[in-house]
Amino acid sequence: MAKRIVVTGVAGFVASNLARHLLDRGYVVIGIDNLSAGTLENIDSRVEFHKADICDIAIRELVRGADAIFHLAAKSSLTDCLAKPLEAANVNVVGTLNLLEAARQAKVGKFVYADTSAEYEGISQFPTPEDKIRPIGVYAASKHGGAAFCDSYRELYGMNLTIMRYFNVYGPAQDWRRVVPPVMSSFIIRMLRGERPVIYGTGEKRRDFIYVDDVNDLHMAVLENPRSNGRVYNAGTGINFSVNEVYYLVEELLETGLRPNYQPDLPGEAAITLADISAARELGWAPKVEIREGLQRTIQYIQERVVKAA
Repeated sequence: MAKRIVVTGVAGFVASNLARHLLDRGYVVIGIDNLSAGTLENIDSRVEFHKADICDIAIRELVRGADAIFHLAAKSSLTDCLAKPLEAANVNVVGTLNLLEAARQAKVGKFVYADTSAEYEGISQFPTPEDKIRPIGVYAASKHGGAAFCDSYRELYGMNLTIMRYFNVYGPAQDWRRVVPPVMSSFIIRMLRGERPVIYGTGEKRRDFIYVDDVNDLHMAVLENPRSNGRVYNAGTGINFSVNEVYYLVEELLETGLRPNYQPDLPGEAAITLADISAARELGWAPKVEIREGLQRTIQYIQERVVKAA
């Protein structure tokens, strides 16, 4: 019998790609999302979808019989979290705790928590290893709260938990509708529409960008390799690029002649992110998609599914 995997936040960018990856590998996927940020069009028709909120106690019925849970649902917009810290804490901490308790009661065999590289905001060691954390912003603090409860449930109840810290994931179906959209999709969409791309600050902030397919390969390694139990893994590439460099790469591929529109810097963002991926490599995993190829794939998706459909 195929294993049943619960994916929260399944209407979002990373989780919807994860769901398709699991389905293609023969797993049964139970998807949960309240559709506050994600969209129905992202959800594969093969997913057993439930519109539900992770903060609702009734969610416990949805995890019964599950072999594993990938918990990706979160309030993840930095600007939204800064404006509404109580809401961020409710979703990212209380919602996570509610799901952990549901998993404990249902005796779910594996729980994977989607953490963030924002945990490293106050760290100046690069590449950054998993044992160096100093969350500063509201989003980082709220995700750290969820991770702390994961540690508690592992220690107190013996739950099988793994934490993944995502760096800057990009690729098809990335959420470009945010007030401040992710840089990759924002650049591509604006430039395909003949609009100047917006860069906040000088464009010299550096980010470790990882293509979503590489993240899904790490998801599978974490799910299927028992050596991942109780560990924390950085989901990054160990290489970073400045925002300006990303603009030049996109412009080289699109040849629009559009120059960036520089706007005032956004508060609360780290100047540099760069992952130490030594631990993930020990699972036999390594990132495969170089940034140029990842951008080409993303451009093709946006051209076919976003710009033409508008």
